[in-house]
Order: sequence, then structure tokens, then C-alpha cells
Amino acid sequence: MNVVYEDNHIIIVNKRSGEIVQGDKTGDKPLSDTVKEYIKEAYAKPGNVFLGVVHRLDRPVSGLVVFARTSKALSRLNDMFRTGDVHKTYWALTKNRPPHEEGTIESWLVRNEKQNKSYSYDREKPGAKKAILKYKVIGATDNYTLIEVKLLTGRHHQIRCQLASIGCPIKGDLKYGAKRSNPDGSISLLARRVEFVHPVSKQPICVEAPVPELPEWKTFGN
Repeated sequence: MNVVYEDNHIIIVNKRSGEIVQGDKTGDKPLSDTVKEYIKEAYAKPGNVFLGVVHRLDRPVSGLVVFARTSKALSRLNDMFRTGDVHKTYWALTKNRPPHEEGTIESWLVRNEKQNKSYSYDREKPGAKKAILKYKVIGATDNYTLIEVKLLTGRHHQIRCQLASIGCPIKGDLKYGAKRSNPDGSISLLARRVEFVHPVSKQPICVEAPVPELPEWKTFGN
């Protein structure tokens, strides 16, 4: 487990692809349990350790996950995520280049629970939720395009679905149109940066995840 920031109220961890943030029907050990074990050992905490899950990343996605270490931080962070006061930046590798070097994707997403997949529509439909993101091409090689994404809403599979809707499925993401999987089952989507005002100390926090140690990522450096 790679801790990239921690204080008395917050801990931010760099999640590996394949890990689940919170327990689910698979029964696999979640990252939240690993973080609790770390806190218990590092600070010699007796009894149960409090840890609040503030948000999640899809299992095949890597990058930054914010957890709350106190109930005060959990309550305030929940409000901040809901009101958009936590700013998240993602990096995505795609085979195709977007039609524009930068732009905004605004669409309506419908989640299919049975398929665990979202579908993007140009107009509102029953059960749809409005989804908005901004994107910018920040690098390219002969094989891949590196796209920086800033989420303005947080919907199910939003980045994966909306990038696919403009012809740019994320590398390895078979569910949304990639032609082949990544060898490790990941998709090439990284929760790269998180920025917010600390809910207790009120100090500005800006944390970045390291670039994955994979050839396709290392081509772009930091």
C-alpha cells in the first residue's frame, strides 16, 4: 500500500488497479481494510479503527483514493464531494485521438445495473443523469494519446463512457470498446491529482499519484 498523504483527519492512498475500495459481493479484501490495518499498526491503535470511505474508483482504475480518519472529516468531505469542492484530475491513455485538442463532453448517462455499464445519450432519458467533464490532449506518441480529464460531475463509469462516446475508448477497457485488454486486466485510467481545502485545518491540499511503472505510461514521463 502506497500512502501519499496523511494527517490526523485524512489519509490518501495510491490504489493499484485490481483493488476494490470497499467490500463487495466478490468477498475480496478491500483497500479500506488494508488502510485500517496500516493505521492500527502505525499508531498502535487499540480496538476498532475508524475509517470513512468518501469516494471510490472502479476496480481496474489506479490512482488516488481519499479516506477520512475522523467522523468530522468524513462528514465535511462528503459535503465537499457533493458540492464539487474536491477537484479530481485523471489521465487516460487512448488509442484514438479526440476530434478536438480540448473540449467539454456534456451528455446524459443511463446506468444498466445488470450489465454494470453506462450508456451516453445526447438528450435526457428516463433514469438518466447529466454528466459533464472537460478534457485536454496533453501528449501523444505513435501508439497512444494522453488525455487529461477534469470531472465536473461524478457518475458511474463517467470518464470511460464519455470518452468512448467521442471515439476514444480507454486502453484496455473492453467494456467500452477497446480492441484488446491490458495483460494485467487494468484499464489505462489514472486518478492523477486531487485538490481541496482541508476540511478541518483549512489548508490547501494538492496531491499527485505517481505515473504507473508501465512502458506505455513511462513514454510520457511526469
